[in-house]
Amino acid sequence: MAKNYPLIKPYLKWAGGKRQLLAEIKKYLPKNVSTYTYYEPFIGAGAVFFELQPQKAIINDINTQLVLTYTVIKNHVEELIRSLQKYKNRNDEDHFYKVRNLDRDAIKFNKLTDVEKAARLIFLNKTCFNGLYRVNSQGLFNVPYGGYKNPAICEEVVLRQINDYLNANEITILNTDFEKAVQNADKKSFVYFDPPYHSPGKTNFTGYQADGFGEEKQERLRDGMLKLTNRGVKCLLSNSDTEYIRELYNHDCFDVISIQAKRLINADSAGRGNVREVLIKNWKE
Repeated sequence: MAKNYPLIKPYLKWAGGKRQLLAEIKKYLPKNVSTYTYYEPFIGAGAVFFELQPQKAIINDINTQLVLTYTVIKNHVEELIRSLQKYKNRNDEDHFYKVRNLDRDAIKFNKLTDVEKAARLIFLNKTCFNGLYRVNSQGLFNVPYGGYKNPAICEEVVLRQINDYLNANEITILNTDFEKAVQNADKKSFVYFDPPYHSPGKTNFTGYQADGFGEEKQERLRDGMLKLTNRGVKCLLSNSDTEYIRELYNHDCFDVISIQAKRLINADSAGRGNVREVLIKNWKE
């Protein structure tokens, strides 16, 4: 029987994180989901992944710095903890901007070790405004200082449990396009898609990458889900409840389920609070 890690939770704040929706999402998972190979092509903070704790999984994100944190936690957790501890008593505005600006000099930034880069991202995430991860058109982190009094910069117990879980199970960590991440999925696989949400009014936060995630990519994602459906792969997708998304998934093979979510992280205050979202599944039970 697989070991359960009760103290595991997301180690980052993340726009669109699913901790508030776990109970609702779990209602629509396949029966015996633990017997499937789990795929999550937009891993983000990994709330669903950490809740399910699959024994075999392929997790992915296009965000290189984010994926680096997962890899470092898996391979170098004690070094990461030591690096984060150095930040614990240096949560002030001047130090925040000094750390944030490290990526403005590519030569200096590339001299940082993977552990140092991962610790930097976690520190910035825990101390920046509203827990956002946002980059500008040059791909440089540009969220301002948050001014929080006691942010949880180094959650040692959580990090060590994640390290234990990632090494005790068959977990593959990828940094590639979402289509490539699921190319080997089959009838014994379950895919959970949690992409940057469609935002017709630009109020949802989608600045994880310099090139964004516009409607062209939303359509490519829908087409990819159709291909997986034709291969017999069970998929569940989260997105915003917009007319565009409902029309995009207006297909006999999709079941569109409306749910209410509470959003605490968004680049625009209009996108926070209670909002309508959809879950879209491609199988009948």
